Amino acid sequence: MWGLAGSAIRAARGVRRSALGFLHRLLPASFFALLLLLLLAYNAASIFSVRVPADPLRRPPSSPSAAGAKISSGGNVMYAVREENPPPVSRTQLALLQKDEILTRPVVGSPPPPPPPPRPQQPGRRRPAKRAARALRLGAQSTGFAARVNGFFAASSCEARFFMTWISSLESFGDREAFAVESLFNSHPDGCLVIVSSSLDSDEGRDILRPFRDKGLKAIAISPNFGYLFRNTHAELWFQRLKRGRLDPGEVALGQNLSNLLRLVLLYKFGGVYIDTDVVVLKSMSRLRNVIGAQTLDAGTGNWSRLNNAVLAFDKGHPLLFKFIQEFALTFDGNKWGHNGPYLVSRVVARVGRRPGYRDFAVLPPSAFYPVDWSRVRSLFRGPRGHLHAKWLHDKLRHIRSRSYAVHLWNKQSRKLRVERGSIVDHIMADCCIFCNRSMSNL
Repeated sequence: MWGLAGSAIRAARGVRRSALGFLHRLLPASFFALLLLLLLAYNAASIFSVRVPADPLRRPPSSPSAAGAKISSGGNVMYAVREENPPPVSRTQLALLQKDEILTRPVVGSPPPPPPPPRPQQPGRRRPAKRAARALRLGAQSTGFAARVNGFFAASSCEARFFMTWISSLESFGDREAFAVESLFNSHPDGCLVIVSSSLDSDEGRDILRPFRDKGLKAIAISPNFGYLFRNTHAELWFQRLKRGRLDPGEVALGQNLSNLLRLVLLYKFGGVYIDTDVVVLKSMSRLRNVIGAQTLDAGTGNWSRLNNAVLAFDKGHPLLFKFIQEFALTFDGNKWGHNGPYLVSRVVARVGRRPGYRDFAVLPPSAFYPVDWSRVRSLFRGPRGHLHAKWLHDKLRHIRSRSYAVHLWNKQSRKLRVERGSIVDHIMADCCIFCNRSMSNL
């Protein structure tokens, strides 16, 4: 065996000598000299080089056992650092962090939920952040908001105070929205209406309201001051997080959710009646106090199964409004339609029930404001299709006129519908108009 191994070694050496001899004959001696010089230069550079840390503020601690685990890899040493002492925070930052904690504090005994995965951006679709910025621009700060509102009410001798919100462009405020204002004043000629809107608080917006003012009706548009309106409520912290980009506005239009919140803080700070711009008012609401309307009833029990926030009438500072605002800030979800609106008021009222301190309010039946559900709203716009249908329309219209304070037209579902002659909406608009020379079919 050893003889065979020796023969193999001598054969390998012979091959190496033959290869080196071939290279020596093929390449000049200067090539080998240059290669030797390069090797010597590389060796000198590696001996005398100095390694400088990339960031002198992030040097590993002198005691690896106290600050992290030491991991050896070849000739390099890396540290897995655990930061025991966070950097100091200024007093102004500390106060803000303590307040913001209210919105993010997890339930005791349960781990905090993981952050939601990022949603893929669909081609051609506007980013929520851009929509949020636009909505915030339309809610520009109004100087002296409280003074303007209180001054308007004081100078107007109001029979009742009404609020609407319009966090959208001026161009989208159409004939149907204007008719909602018209119906309100038809039933409340001595009422006062404040439309909280930046777009309507302009020269063009005043042109829209001028016909009402020319008739002696008291209507004004005032740009919102979110800072004032949200101050000293849970909404203040929610809004700070939104402005700083620490809160996802979600896929639902932020203007819609701002309107959901604005109606609550407006009534909380001023008191009165809030009405959506797709609600036609049929009769006086001046005697309504601390009421909210049911949208649907449970067929088995007869109790309400869902409330709605399109019409709200509450005294200033009512505790239920405070609970609504708190629920909005603590459970906000901008990706679920209705979560911060109708479903919110339903959740809170179901939770507080008749607890002490929350008994001073009433839930009105669906006939008060929602005599037709959104899924059947088309029936309000259709004219008679025959004798039986005409009789049904007549009976339904009589029922609405006798029992309803208002009719919600559910613009999200009915905006593209036209008012047919002889329909329920056609009759209602004839009852409620002030400027009755317009074509109702265009509404």
